[in-house]
Amino acid sequence: MTMTLQELQERIRYQFGDPRLLIQSLTHVSYGHENFQDRALAYRDNERLEYLGDAVLDLVISDLLLESFPDATEGQLSKMRAAVVNEKTLYEITKTFKLSELVRLGKGEQRTGGSDKPSILSSAFEALIAAIYIDGGFNAVYPVVRYLFAPLFREENCSISFQDHKTQLQEKVQGKYRVTPTYHLIASTGPDHAKVFEIEVRIRNQIIAKSTGPSKKEAEQNAARDALNNLPDVLSLGDEK
Repeated sequence: MTMTLQELQERIRYQFGDPRLLIQSLTHVSYGHENFQDRALAYRDNERLEYLGDAVLDLVISDLLLESFPDATEGQLSKMRAAVVNEKTLYEITKTFKLSELVRLGKGEQRTGGSDKPSILSSAFEALIAAIYIDGGFNAVYPVVRYLFAPLFREENCSISFQDHKTQLQEKVQGKYRVTPTYHLIASTGPDHAKVFEIEVRIRNQIIAKSTGPSKKEAEQNAARDALNNLPDVLSLGDEK
């Protein structure tokens, strides 16, 4: 059974004073074009809300990072924020409260699996955050973001979180071997809207790790992360130059 708007509000722990804002935040541009062509642009779909939601998330997440990592530098905080406020992370968060069940799509997007597209769901999430901000102000949106992102911060709180794995791997390998890791596309499978890329990371042509992702960039990051886990064994092989 499809989730209701009331159930969504219960899951995100926020009750809208103006439910129209909630509905607008869930309305993709494809649906707006098909159904609301006579409506003012500001109220036709969630694109303008998405723009605001991105800024609101940046502000709240910046504050949460400052609180969670008091010893982090500005550069580290910037990297962490970029890794939190991105399509992949926002998409994963939408899964925790089943946002896909309520996003309103045009017929074309429905046919191509739009309710499962990370780009559409992450944008709807940003629009939802903006709608909360407009409806209740900063004091309303802050606890919602804190609640929804809390599992991420708990999981990574033992160290500087949301790291750039490729940069970490490069620094370690260059420090030990004076070479740079290389990344190689092995395969790409699946339909255009749900591609899966397989990437290999090598050091001196030795395969260190393989991984997959919905984009080449993410697959490379995942491969670098796995390589970092293998690195102690790799580095123990010797210092051959």
